[in-house]
Amino acid sequence: MPEKTIKGSEYELVVLFRPEFEAKMETPLKTVAKIIVDAGGKITAEDDWGRRELAYKIAGETHAIYRVYTLDLPAAAPNKISEVLNITSDVIRYLLTKVDPKAREALAEEKSYHNDEENMETEEE
Repeated sequence: MPEKTIKGSEYELVVLFRPEFEAKMETPLKTVAKIIVDAGGKITAEDDWGRRELAYKIAGETHAIYRVYTLDLPAAAPNKISEVLNITSDVIRYLLTKVDPKAREALAEEKSYHNDEENMETEEE
């Protein structure tokens, strides 16, 4: 009997790293990637937002290094990832949210609409 592959759900994970890691991001990035893989997840996209000022101090820090991940996770993985990130010293804060497919489609349609409008404006000139 063929093995069934259970497709996970799509999640977004925003991680705020301590600013002192700015020059040496390899280690904390590997740590987070290992946490995700060990929980049974897969990183499908990764975006570096760089160093940004925080709206308020968190753990005595006024800045953080932002990294955004798009993940494919099985049902039990979000809890496992949260448990480990809560005690990871490299991470100031994180936010793990499930992606709403309808919202993603609406954003893609809106972006397409605006791109079409811009193309029409440049053609008229």
